[in-house]
Amino acid sequence: MASTAHGLAPINRIFPEPVSAATDEQLLQWYGGVPRPGSWVRFNFVSSLDGAATLEGQSGRLGNAVDQHVFQLLRRLGDVILVGAGTVRAEGYGGDLLGAEARKWRASRGKPEHPAVAIVSGSLDLDPGSAFFSEAPVRPLLFTSAAADPARRKELAALADVVDAGRERVEAAGIVHALAERGLQQIHCEGGPTLLGSFEAAGLVDELCLTVSPLLVGGSGTRIARSGGDYPPQRLRLVQALESDSMLLLRYIADRPAPAGSPAELG
Repeated sequence: MASTAHGLAPINRIFPEPVSAATDEQLLQWYGGVPRPGSWVRFNFVSSLDGAATLEGQSGRLGNAVDQHVFQLLRRLGDVILVGAGTVRAEGYGGDLLGAEARKWRASRGKPEHPAVAIVSGSLDLDPGSAFFSEAPVRPLLFTSAAADPARRKELAALADVVDAGRERVEAAGIVHALAERGLQQIHCEGGPTLLGSFEAAGLVDELCLTVSPLLVGGSGTRIARSGGDYPPQRLRLVQALESDSMLLLRYIADRPAPAGSPAELG
């Protein structure tokens, strides 16, 4: 099998127009277009063919090198990387989340070398000594609720900017509003299922980038979204499909009209 300059299997676009062996520049252009100005919430997830969101407790085990490469490219595009506390614990977040090439790419386009990083935790059940805090390349934002434990809040406030995004629980709308106030409008969310479920319930998922791994894993693993209540289904529209080594990388956007004057098509 042929490989790219990165030693990866070729990434081929099969929709909308077929393109063989896409370059990083093409991928960044395709993913970079959004159909309207203002806040834009993108979620990035991976799922097995039979619907599991994790393998052996980690989502990363479902992917491969191509999935991880695109995952890293998507990080370049965001103003902020948003992640739930459970995912931070399970996936071992810590240190610089972007490599040197990615930081150089952002700087060349007038962006901060590293996007802001935000974590969501209603309980504040986080280890202050973890690499997420001790090796953070930028001071993190920590979204919680006004009802969070005051002692935990005080301890973590020494390491992160603690922001209330709701009274009794963390609310998706509060997160988006607080980020927009800080000029962080391109929101790149990396999980987990509870975070996606809360944004789904609030109708605030603008985009879902879903990698479908060619694996059947069985078991009783969770889905990519989890919530405590029912809400109307939200229709998304497929705008891009990539394929590499039997893995599909799908891009969907919310099927709702863009404001007047916004571009009709994604770049």
